[in-house]
Amino acid sequence: MNKLSSGFMNMTLVLTSISLFVAVILASMYSITKEPIETSKTIKQQQAIKEVLPAFEHLGEPELVEIEGEFYSIHKAFDNNQNFVGAAVEASSKNGFNGEIKVMVGFDKAMNIVNYSILEHKETPGLGTKMVDWFKPAVKTEKSLIEKVFGFEIKTVERKSSIIGKNPEHDQLTVSKDGGQIDAITAATITSRAFLETICAAYEVYIK
Repeated sequence: MNKLSSGFMNMTLVLTSISLFVAVILASMYSITKEPIETSKTIKQQQAIKEVLPAFEHLGEPELVEIEGEFYSIHKAFDNNQNFVGAAVEASSKNGFNGEIKVMVGFDKAMNIVNYSILEHKETPGLGTKMVDWFKPAVKTEKSLIEKVFGFEIKTVERKSSIIGKNPEHDQLTVSKDGGQIDAITAATITSRAFLETICAAYEVYIK
């Protein structure tokens, strides 16, 4: 009986020691990786701001705008004469297929969408991940070998998915299935709805 009690205590001590050791290792790893991850996010954010804005000379200080309890960051851009040329707005939606989607959206001073950049997402590879380019003008592809050899062109249905140059005040930026003007990503309607939700949220921040 004493041997059994002793064995149980030894097992408990060993398991406790292992648990503590693992906890210390995980805490150390978090401490080591936290700063590089934050630095990487900051760099990505800065690159996204430059990518989505019209031509500018300098940025104002980032501002926080609150809408219905949610905080959004906005980065205003100016030219050499301090004239406002546009703004980049970071917005998000928690309604993606696999969770939150964060997008940086750029507007010019006429409230037209200049560009967008995906900051974070967990969408399905090959489906939801297509939003990186899907909502931009389609890139023209070269003719296939068969088309070149036989001298014909295969006509494809032009998709209406680009939001670039559109103005959320006048354009219906929802998927066509919901009566809007934008074609959803094939087999990824949920992702498309969530993406367009971030665009509309960014616009609401911009006009405020």
